[in-house]
Order: sequence, then structure tokens, then C-alpha cells
Amino acid sequence: MRRPTLLGTLGVMVLLGAGCGIPAASDVRVDGKGSAATEAGVISRGSEPPTRTASGSVNETFVRNFLSAAAGEPDRAYERVKAFIAPEDKTRLQDKKGSEVALNVVRLREAVYTLNSDSTTTVKITVQQIGVLRTNGILAPPVATETEYEFGLRSASFNGGVNDDRAGLYVINPPNVLLLSDTALREYYQDETIYFWSSDRSRLVPDQRYRPQAVPVERQVNEVVKWLVGGPSDWLRPGVVGLPDRTELINNATGGNGRWEVNLDMSGDDQSGIDQLITQIAWSLGDLTGQLELKIRNNAQPVVELGERRDARVLYPYATSPQRFGVYDGAIHPLDFDGEPSGTVPLTPEANRNVVSASLGLAKDRRILAAMVVASSGKNRYRLAVGTGADPVSVVSRSGAEFSSIGRPVWLRTVDNRPSRGLVVADGQLYRFDEAARMYPVPLNLPSGAVTAVAAGLDGQRVALIVGGRLYVAAVNLDGGGASIGPPRELVTSLTNPTAVDWGREDQLVVAGSVGQPAIYEISVDGALETPLRTDLGAKVTHLTAYPTNRSVRTPGGAYMYEANGVAYRSSPFERIEPGRVRDIAPVPTGVRPSNPSAPFFLY
Repeated sequence: MRRPTLLGTLGVMVLLGAGCGIPAASDVRVDGKGSAATEAGVISRGSEPPTRTASGSVNETFVRNFLSAAAGEPDRAYERVKAFIAPEDKTRLQDKKGSEVALNVVRLREAVYTLNSDSTTTVKITVQQIGVLRTNGILAPPVATETEYEFGLRSASFNGGVNDDRAGLYVINPPNVLLLSDTALREYYQDETIYFWSSDRSRLVPDQRYRPQAVPVERQVNEVVKWLVGGPSDWLRPGVVGLPDRTELINNATGGNGRWEVNLDMSGDDQSGIDQLITQIAWSLGDLTGQLELKIRNNAQPVVELGERRDARVLYPYATSPQRFGVYDGAIHPLDFDGEPSGTVPLTPEANRNVVSASLGLAKDRRILAAMVVASSGKNRYRLAVGTGADPVSVVSRSGAEFSSIGRPVWLRTVDNRPSRGLVVADGQLYRFDEAARMYPVPLNLPSGAVTAVAAGLDGQRVALIVGGRLYVAAVNLDGGGASIGPPRELVTSLTNPTAVDWGREDQLVVAGSVGQPAIYEISVDGALETPLRTDLGAKVTHLTAYPTNRSVRTPGGAYMYEANGVAYRSSPFERIEPGRVRDIAPVPTGVRPSNPSAPFFLY
């Protein structure tokens, strides 16, 4: 152990903020989770965190490992953490059992190390509380409010009379909670997506979980089925349905070598419901291949090939490779980029006028769904314009009311022939709109605050919102022909003052905000996992759109476009969207400065 050269104290501060710059591979990624089955006993990707002695007597490394020690299977979390605590202080951390085991996930902001005259070190860490990781794999909203924790370090040979660095360190005066850093969550857990049927049972809706990487892959089926039996995350419940009440797993799911058996005690003999459950399990197992035999109270159902079931019951049957569009001189135009599909504007010229921003979508019957913000008669006055029908759409309805500001409208995608609905923010209020441009206020169960942005997931059952300068996610319930929003969940992130948001993947948002300067981050749907995409924007983002990669359409992900200071940009690769990328515009006369393309968006 390092000893002080002076009596007294010596303080050392380590900053632990988010990294700057643009990750080399952050612009393009291919979505797809899960892994193939392996032989019994093989540990899945990753391992348990380092042991107490792995860091030697290096304070910083030891603290990082201490904040990773709880990672892994929950039933041994206290055992792993207590291995880091001095024997005389182990009783300060009171054990909890079973489902009571919960890890406080924190984002480290700063660590200060103070060397004391008795050769111990006082550690003070500043943290941001992210959430509580429970045994069911859910990262629930944070419960703790502490922003600082303080504890001590001493040599493991402190009472032995020999100063041996190989003995490592111990924690003294430990916090009475299990702490897990966000970096340990990323390193020692696999983020998984499981699925629940929407409230009308028309589509599957994603729900995020975390599985310790130390869990053998042959237990993946058992873990996933237990998650499904336990039901969805609280924030998602208003928009989905769980398994029938009192459903239980009979023994553990068993199998290996490409065949898996699940036995459930489940009420009802509805074959349609059982078939939907098989589809739900198949998609919730990620890319796991092999045969699934589902039994209901020991009665076997026909064996299903997992891959074949996913191919036959795709998640998003009408998702296609995206086409890029933007607004130029008050009209929607295609954007042309090499190697990408580029279509024609599905509107007649008469319907494509005075456009400020827009959203185009495809309905089940391949109808075009067009929602546009259009300039109205007065200065800085706008209306919502909506048109649907065969390509090209020629008839457009306009909202009865004018507004001083309207955000980009979004469609709630459906998988049936019901009339389409969408959401839009106007003058700080969230509205639902229909195909006739009628607008209806949507109440939110939140403290007062202006709504400034809304984005809809590819499933049409989840939305992201920016309200009062905070980021939220919420479930949508489409029963009864309306669209109600469940209680929103606030996401704790490093970004402050978010200005724009969209869905980049099933479980990831693309969010513009600030980290001291304007930046764009990719943030998981629970706020825990963050990846800086751009941190050198130079100006506030006023418009953001992304293509949500998914497991139905295997295309490169990470594609997003945004507008800042009146200039539009795209990713993959990053570049300014120049007027030359805009198709079907008249040549600009010599000496005349061309307009900037604005409000880019994807059609898919």
C-alpha cells in the first residue's frame, strides 16, 4: 500500500464524465440480439466481475471493481460484494434474499481519494442514480436520492504487520446498499428484448431486460419464460397484456442440443392464445435456434422450429428499407444518396405546398399516410394537414385551429385496416389526430410543463416525449378508437435540456440535448446505456429523425438526420445535406444562393 510522505491528508480527484468525440463505429450498427445455443456448462459471453485482489493496491481500479462486484446472478450478489469488505465491517451490509435483492445502478460523475494519516484512504464518489436492477431483469426507476457515497479503503495486510501489495485492499465503512456502475451493467450483462402482446393482441411490443452474462446459455430459455410469466415493466402495462393470471412455470425449462421444453400451468385452452404465446416466446428468445416444445399442464403442443416461427410471424410486416425526404422551398422532395433507395413524392403538386415539416408512412393496405405542418394565412401561424390514400395523395384536410408552433407529426403504426392515428405537439400540448386532421388533446399524468417533442416506436405502442425539459417514455393504448398515454417514465441521462428525440432501435432512442455543448446521444429505453453519437454540433438541434432498425428488416442501423441552425445533416456517413442532394428542383440562377434543405425524414 502506498504510504503518505507527510502526516495529514492528501486529496486526489478523478473525473469520470462521459467521453468526448465521436466513437468510430457509432454511426452504423446492425441490430440483432441473442446467441445460438452452446454445449451445456458453457458460460455465455462475458464473465463474472474481477475478484477483490485483481486490482492489487491500486485505489482507482479497486473502486471500479468494487462497483462491479454485485454484477452476476442475484443469489450471490451479497457474497461477491462482501468479499471486498473488511471482515470487521461485513455486518454493516445487511443481506437480502430472493426477489428482495436489488442493485442501485449509478453513473459515476467524480471520485475523490483522500489519503489519511493512519494509512487508510477516504473515497467520496459523486453519482447520478439511474435505476434499480431487480432480479426479474427490469431496471426500474431509481428509488435512492443520494448523489454522494463515502467509504474507506485499507490494506488487506493492515493488521498482519506486513505491507504486501499482493494482499490487495478492503472497503471499510461501506454503504449499506448494493451499488453497480453503469459501465459494469454494460460489461457484465446482456441487454435483452422480450415481447408482450398489445392490449388488442394485434402485435408484439418490446420490453427491455438484463441477463447476467455469467448465466449459461442453456438457461436462457428458463430465464426468458420466467420474465414473461412475471409480466411487463410497469410503465409498459397500460399498452400490453401479460400471460393469464396465475400462470406458473412447472419445474424449469429444460433442453439443449437444439431442443427446448417449456411446461406451463396456465388457465384456458384457447388454441389461438397458445399459438400467440409460442410466437411470443420465439421472438423473446432473440436469435436462439432449435425446436421448442410447449406443454400446457403437461399437454404437449406441436413442436415448433424457433427460426421458422419468427420467419412466419414477423414483428413488423410492413417495415421496409427507408427512403429519405426533406423540405425544400415549401415542398417535400426526395433526397438522393448513393447506394440508397430513392422514391418519388407520394403527393400531387397541389397537396405538396407550403410545407414546413412532414411525416409519411405506409398503412397495411399500402395506402400513403401523409401528415404535414403547413404555413397558414398569418405570419408564424401553422395548421396540421393530413391526407391518406393511394399514391399519389391528392386530397388533404386541414386542422380547424391555427397554432404558433407545431412539431413534426408522427403516425402510430398499425397492423390492421383500422383508421390510422397520429400524435403531434402544438403550442406545448400533445394532441392525437385522425385522417381528417381532427385534433384531440391527450392528457399526460405529469406535472405542468410544456410538451416540446413526441416520437413513436415502430410497434406503434410506445412513445418518447420531451416535457418540461425532461425525457420520458410511455405506453400507448389504442383501444376504443382513441389513443391514451399511460403514466410516463422519466429517463435519467447525462444529457440536459433535451430538444429532440426519435426511436433509433427497438430499445434505443436517439436524443439531442446538451453535455456542456449541443450533442446527440443514443440512449436505452430505460436511460441506463448511453453512447455519444455526436458531441461537436455547435448549435442546438431543432429537428431530429431516425430510422428504427429492427429484427424484421436486416439493414444497417444508426441512420439519423437532424437540423441545427437552419442546416440539415445526415449520419452514416456524417455530412451536411446539400441542395445537390435534393431531387426534382429547378436549377438555381447564377448568382442566387440556393435554399437549404430542411426538416429531413424517412419514409418506411
